[in-house]
Amino acid sequence: MSSTIDQAFIKFYETEVQEAYQRHGSKLRPTVRSKTDVRGASAVFQKVGRGTAAAKARDGIVPVMNVAHSTVECFLQDYYAGDWIDRLDELKTNIDERMVLANAGAYALGRKTDELIIAAMDTATREALGTTAGTTDTDGLTRAKVLLAFQMLGNADVPDDGQRYAVVGWKQWSDLLTIQEFANAQYVGDDELPWKGTQAKKWLGALWVPHSGLTLNGSLRYCYFYHRTAIAHAVGADIQTDITWHGDHAAHFVNSMMSQGSVLVDNTGIVRMRCVEA
Repeated sequence: MSSTIDQAFIKFYETEVQEAYQRHGSKLRPTVRSKTDVRGASAVFQKVGRGTAAAKARDGIVPVMNVAHSTVECFLQDYYAGDWIDRLDELKTNIDERMVLANAGAYALGRKTDELIIAAMDTATREALGTTAGTTDTDGLTRAKVLLAFQMLGNADVPDDGQRYAVVGWKQWSDLLTIQEFANAQYVGDDELPWKGTQAKKWLGALWVPHSGLTLNGSLRYCYFYHRTAIAHAVGADIQTDITWHGDHAAHFVNSMMSQGSVLVDNTGIVRMRCVEA
């Protein structure tokens, strides 16, 4: 056997992990502002305020907008997902162990990506709660709560430009299906989604997606209505794979790893909807 056969094995496995991550990995990464190939321990995202137009007298000085500029720093963290492939076990099983580990690693890293994004969302402070709108912490995801969040984004001049998203838990997805306006809207086809094989639907100018990993605080599930630019995601190293032979174990150790981070950029661009989940 060629002494370089392991290199072919490594490349093949790495390709499988990357493809599996794209298919089964993060659901939220395509919905936020993302920066790749970051060099260093952190990434800096620019935050630009709003300008104001003003009249100018004839022959006068053009008024200056004095647009506020600020930055938000996103720190990267390293994550690993590894396991062993015993040389002789591969001969005794009727499953493709390499594919099993590729999918397992991709799922693990995908969940970690979403955990980082959800943790950034949880730092938001604007919430769709108001007695006049009939929204409280004692109900699920109601029509009134959704419309209040929609109104809050509009009142804050958050762009309605096709880059709005909403992520809810599966219980809240069931709540939505009892709302006539949501249930009767046309479902989005697979070809229009940034990922495949998942529930998703457009409503109120946003793409709604169910997710099992949203924070559950007691009996309250934190759901979010947001604009893509409100949350930032940085990638220092996308998925990489390392495979090493350990003679003392008579096995390959297969390790997939990545370096990523996420941070809240604009608090006005995201609204939390707290929903009771029995």
